[in-house]
Amino acid sequence: MSWFVNWFDSPYYHILYKNRDEKEAEFFIENLVQHLNLKRCSKLIDIACGKGRHAKHFNSLGISVVGIDLSSNSITAAKKYKNETLQFFEHDMREVYQKNQFDVVTNLFTSFGYFEKDEDEKKAINAMASNLKKEGLLVIDFMNAKKAITNLAASEQKIIDDITFDINRKIFNQYIIKDIRISDSKIDHHFQEKVKALTLADFSDFITNAGLKIIDIFGNYKLEAFNAQTSDRLILICKK
Repeated sequence: MSWFVNWFDSPYYHILYKNRDEKEAEFFIENLVQHLNLKRCSKLIDIACGKGRHAKHFNSLGISVVGIDLSSNSITAAKKYKNETLQFFEHDMREVYQKNQFDVVTNLFTSFGYFEKDEDEKKAINAMASNLKKEGLLVIDFMNAKKAITNLAASEQKIIDDITFDINRKIFNQYIIKDIRISDSKIDHHFQEKVKALTLADFSDFITNAGLKIIDIFGNYKLEAFNAQTSDRLILICKK
């Protein structure tokens, strides 16, 4: 079974990352909506939506949103936010959800680069493109791999809710690998995160192959210019 199926469906994943910065996510989304000039009637699909924190904020701005994720636990958690214009479903990002139905597709907070085969990455981008209407926009928010590698912290320990997380990071075969060893009431667990260190050039190939065109490249949630050495993020706006 793939690492992301095990880890993203584990309760420990949600515990480790439960304090993600909501204000930062809202700030980013509000900047995006303004920059893209999204209308209140727009239809958006958030791919690999997790527990729905981005999807619910897009929806609060009047946008009709579908969130999809492979993790049944994440979708169960996200469904507490659902309403007539905010829906969540279990779905594999490599498969088209609804062809030519959405004004915007988003894939946010480094929710990509998980697959062993490049062919699966291509399938995922191709499916995102297929979900879009003509002239629709794809937004990808990924780590800036070059900076992430330069600043990689080899190890750290976090104690959350009396659970100890020992985290070790390394670079191997173009992957950033995070080994997570968990001690919970004398019971030990081990999980791994394994994300491809994809660059702008890698994404350009995937996006061109999917028949899309990159129209904007940003380096942070303020939507400032991307710099491969110093930017925190790699944010791509692509048009069908």
